Amino acid sequence: MTATELGQALRRWRDRVAPDAAGLPAGDRRRAAGLRREELALLAGISVDYVTRLEQGRAVNPSVQVVEALARALRVSGDERRYLFGLAGLVPPGPDMVPGYITPSVQRLLDRLAGTPVAVSDAAMTLLVANPMYAALMGDPSRLRGFQRNGVWRNFLDWPTRVRHTPEERRAFETGMVAELRATAARYPGDRQLQRLIVELRAGSERFAGLWDAGVVGRLEASRKTIEHPQVGLLTLDCDQLRIEEQDLHILVYSAEPGTEDAEKLALISVLGTQSLAERR
Repeated sequence: MTATELGQALRRWRDRVAPDAAGLPAGDRRRAAGLRREELALLAGISVDYVTRLEQGRAVNPSVQVVEALARALRVSGDERRYLFGLAGLVPPGPDMVPGYITPSVQRLLDRLAGTPVAVSDAAMTLLVANPMYAALMGDPSRLRGFQRNGVWRNFLDWPTRVRHTPEERRAFETGMVAELRATAARYPGDRQLQRLIVELRAGSERFAGLWDAGVVGRLEASRKTIEHPQVGLLTLDCDQLRIEEQDLHILVYSAEPGTEDAEKLALISVLGTQSLAERR
């Protein structure tokens, strides 16, 4: 397979994805119904220049992470994903690596929750995809790169967040994250990216290193979260975690009890926040 064939496949699949299906504003003056290169780059978390070079056959040997991100952004089927990896000269990640593939059935579930803040992470708590409502609530994650997309990395390296924890909540949350990551590392001992993440966390955070060395085990449980939004202020939401066991994916869903002040604030965010995202794009 050649780089030209890879570029042709990317262009063909980009043309068939409608922007609104990917949670993006359609806009007025579009020469084609599908995604623009800029939009594919945004969804995949890579640069526009790199997408251009891939499509023009000027870039070769994309990484496994890049191909997986492109497959998610383009909403390809399982067969198409395997074909895409083959065009890139790669083998799809095996059972010893943390899965990052979002199946069409899971994607349909996300599409039906368009009015609710939803994010999907892999078993290592790396963000794979987030809908516009999640971006409006928690901040746009589309510019995050590499380990910045990992929730454990962001938390222990004190990345800015809108979530507000009490000291007790923070301790419980961090203990749960380390326990969850330890369980994931045991399930996927051959995943080098995961091992690099753990090494970087141990080196960069005394809190992480202490909990890791203590051998904490268990699972990260869902909880209510207090979020400080820059436009509507504080709101407290239920954060439910749905686990897709077969693909080892975690779906985070934020909601408010109907009729409450928090529900009113969330509705306001759905208007203010998504408009702001559309303007920036």
